[in-house]
Amino acid sequence: MFFTGDPTLRRRVDMGGRSSKESDRTVLLEQAKADRKRRLALRQETSAAIKIQKFFRGRMAVELERSRIREQFHHKFGDHCQKADRNCFNVDSEFLPQLLLFFSVRNSGDIAILTEGCRLLLQLVHSGGDLVSIFSGTDYSIKRSVVETRVKKLVGTCMKTIYHNRDGLQNQLLMPSGMPTTILLDTVSALINPDHPWTCKVIGHLLQHKVFFLMRGIILSSMHNMKQPANRVSMSSLENVLTLITSHTSGHSCSSDTDIKLGFPFQILSIPFLWHHLSFYKEIFLVQGLAKYYVHQLALYFPNHASILPNDVSHEFPGYACILGNIVEVVVAVFSDQTCSILTAMEFVLVVTFLLEAIPILKSAAGAGHFDDEMSMDEKTIESLDTDLERLIKEGMDSHLFQLLVNALFKDTLLIHQSYEVAPSDEEVDAVGAVCSLLHVTFITLPSERIMTGLAYGTDLVLVLWNFIKYCQDNQIWPAFRHLTAYIPDDAPCWLLSLAAFCPVYKYMLTIMDNEEFYEQERPLSLRNVRLLVILLKQVLWQLLWVITANNSPQKLGVDNSVSKKLSVDTIRTRAHAVISELLNQLLDWNNRRSFTSTSDFHSPDASSEVFVAQALTENSRASELLKQAPFLVPFTSRVKIFTAQLAASKNQTGAYPLPRNRFRIRRNRIFEDAFRQLSVLSTEELRGSIRVSFFNEFGVEEAGIDGGGIFKDFMENITQSAFDVQYGLFKETNDHLLYPNPGSGVIHEQHLQYFDFLGSLLGKAMYEGILVDIPFATFFLSKLRQKHNFLNDLPSLDPELYRHLLFLKHYLGDVAELELYFVIVNNEYGEQKEEELLPGGKDIRVTKENVITYIHLIANHRLNYQIRHQSSHFLRGFQQLIDKEWIEMFSEHEIQILISGSLESLDMDDLRSNAHYSGGYDQDHPVIDMFWEVMKSFSLEYQKKFLKFVTGCSRGPLLGFRYLEPKFCIQRAAPLNVTEEDLDRLPTTATCMNLLKLPPYISIAQMRNKLMYAISADAGFDLS
Repeated sequence: MFFTGDPTLRRRVDMGGRSSKESDRTVLLEQAKADRKRRLALRQETSAAIKIQKFFRGRMAVELERSRIREQFHHKFGDHCQKADRNCFNVDSEFLPQLLLFFSVRNSGDIAILTEGCRLLLQLVHSGGDLVSIFSGTDYSIKRSVVETRVKKLVGTCMKTIYHNRDGLQNQLLMPSGMPTTILLDTVSALINPDHPWTCKVIGHLLQHKVFFLMRGIILSSMHNMKQPANRVSMSSLENVLTLITSHTSGHSCSSDTDIKLGFPFQILSIPFLWHHLSFYKEIFLVQGLAKYYVHQLALYFPNHASILPNDVSHEFPGYACILGNIVEVVVAVFSDQTCSILTAMEFVLVVTFLLEAIPILKSAAGAGHFDDEMSMDEKTIESLDTDLERLIKEGMDSHLFQLLVNALFKDTLLIHQSYEVAPSDEEVDAVGAVCSLLHVTFITLPSERIMTGLAYGTDLVLVLWNFIKYCQDNQIWPAFRHLTAYIPDDAPCWLLSLAAFCPVYKYMLTIMDNEEFYEQERPLSLRNVRLLVILLKQVLWQLLWVITANNSPQKLGVDNSVSKKLSVDTIRTRAHAVISELLNQLLDWNNRRSFTSTSDFHSPDASSEVFVAQALTENSRASELLKQAPFLVPFTSRVKIFTAQLAASKNQTGAYPLPRNRFRIRRNRIFEDAFRQLSVLSTEELRGSIRVSFFNEFGVEEAGIDGGGIFKDFMENITQSAFDVQYGLFKETNDHLLYPNPGSGVIHEQHLQYFDFLGSLLGKAMYEGILVDIPFATFFLSKLRQKHNFLNDLPSLDPELYRHLLFLKHYLGDVAELELYFVIVNNEYGEQKEEELLPGGKDIRVTKENVITYIHLIANHRLNYQIRHQSSHFLRGFQQLIDKEWIEMFSEHEIQILISGSLESLDMDDLRSNAHYSGGYDQDHPVIDMFWEVMKSFSLEYQKKFLKFVTGCSRGPLLGFRYLEPKFCIQRAAPLNVTEEDLDRLPTTATCMNLLKLPPYISIAQMRNKLMYAISADAGFDLS
């Protein structure tokens, strides 16, 4: 019944349908494969062992042979060459063949023998011996081959010996010739003297055997302290060798087949602070014109071979940065030579452009500007440079260098002529492309203020670029920059690159230009051309910010795959729209100062539609981004609509709730003190909420009237008039009666900065509530609300006399140094004189022709910015409690003044009449209403303003006209149907919170005129209502 057999004998069935034979075959194949691999590995191991043994036996045989020859040499010539003589160097002697055969750089005894042999050779030369005859005897031509071979090997052995023992010779490598420690280097110098017939062959041999690589290692080892070279009084042997080799290679073809990465430009010029340690070689490098030659070599190598630059020093000293620092340190001398060719200048531009491409941005946080925030460097370039190397590059790439460079590129060009109508030559196009590329990359990488003065006043660059741009624009032809094809992507907008270089330089000129230069002399551009420029820039900027939607958000540099990141399409566009916007802003300031073109020339017609206005109110929309970057493209009325909508949205978000202590008691005769005590403690949310005021007269009696908004309007206008009165000491006024902070306010008021904070919040509250206040501010102070810097051309509004003196100094033809001016300024506030330095150590820095422009602008900066910096910053802080920075930056200074005070153009009685409402029995055709408007038109502007304040609480109308007055202006009949004499004897009254005029039905124009004038001139507060 039960199974009792062996279970292992049970048949196994593969459920997958495979037979056991198939499975066994697979296992067998795998096992055979593994066996083959083991046999192959065993054969390879055996073969490798045989090769190693063979190599080892060979090396042992060689070493034994060398040892044998070394013993023979010692026996024949002595352990220290004491038996050697002049004949040892002859081709028939075994001295050099044996020495060079057994010599090892790791054997100190061999090195001693080599040194003594070289010492003997130098002694023979110094004693009047001729090296050619020493080596070859009487007939060099017969023994030439043998002599050349021996000299090559001897020179190479000397260089390798110095290289391998460089660490032990650190302090001796830069010793002058003739010292015991420089025997090997002196020998090399003697053997490669250009007078010898073998020099070209020997130097060619050295180049093929990495001589510059060896010298790089030797030079780096000699730098005991890289940043502080030792003081030397004469040229070192190492410099002498380097001079002989580089002088020869620059004029001969023996280096043509040398590996690029082992050449002088890559190996030697990439050594940090090269000229600091090889100062005597630097002079020879310049005198012999080697800078031109090696700049040409670098131009041939870049950018295709840039990846092979050595980076063996430190991540703080990358090869490309070291080459740049060394080149710019010597190239000024090249361009100072009037015979310098355009080709040399072009090659230098291309090399420096490429090197600047590679280095990280060398800007401080304070001076980096908008672009640094938009660019993120990839991992390869985020590592910072050594501070001293960075300083070397910044100081080398200075104003003088760019001035010489630009003049060298355009010294024979026709582009400097205003009436330029001929197509630019290929050479001129290449020069424009080269300088634009360099400037574009430079402005991104380096602090641009270091080079701007030379470009603006030492060259015709602005005129050259403008004539090129204008010609291309007029003819709709933008030629390609041929020499930049390796640097710029094929689809890079060359026309935009020209604008990216032109705009920053012209903008800088406008900041230091005076009114006479711009308006009267029309330099460098005529006003006609400036108008054309405005229109061109406006069209380009609109295209960049609105039409070109595909690149509306430029990709970051970190993910840019183009060869030249700073010259990529997106980077050029990003940079271009930023600098174009800045230049247009500057031109708009000049136009506001004194008109040279219509304001509408700055506006884009497409930005005035209601659709655009609605889109601008949507966060992160194209319209809102355009408004942030180029608000002047949008007409003023459209921006006011946007600003008004933003204020309304803020009020809705805040809730505009009344405060628990919503009524503040204000004495009219102590209005500022009471307001400061009660309102300065309010938070931002409370300030944005509703504030109600009760006025008390000098007798302590509360004035009649319920504050529905009208009394608060009256309070705002009165407190601003009181606080901004120059008699109070917080503000001063210019000759044109425009207000700006009193630099000496701290002398009068101990709490002056708290007062400025409070006044800023008051002005912000007025603007937030749409209340216009009649306070004329100086333009240079209004610029502080936009956190903008003031320049020389803003000075006439503050101190026209000082401005005239500075212009005299700017155009002074004599020696400025004779005027005995120093970088100091004397401030005189309330009889207290105080001297301040414009620069650290300024009292010892005399004003000269070279620094007079800097002096002039430091004076202007002190008066316009520095003196009022504390007052302005506190005022701004209070102002921004209510008005966001982005809101106010939509407007220019001139427009901000209109936002604050309104415009007299808004006092249009016809506009007020067409937007008026009527009640109580009046309508637009009523005879009393006709009389009223006739009287209003007959009033002077002063009385019209008084009437407006009487009715609305503000003496100026809404910015966009009375159509936007809320509530609407209304005239109500102030008498019953049966009018009595008593009714007609009453004065008109108002409810300013409702913009309501209660007007009795006067029977004559004279009666109405008298009653209105008496009512609006009574100045009795709200008692009349």
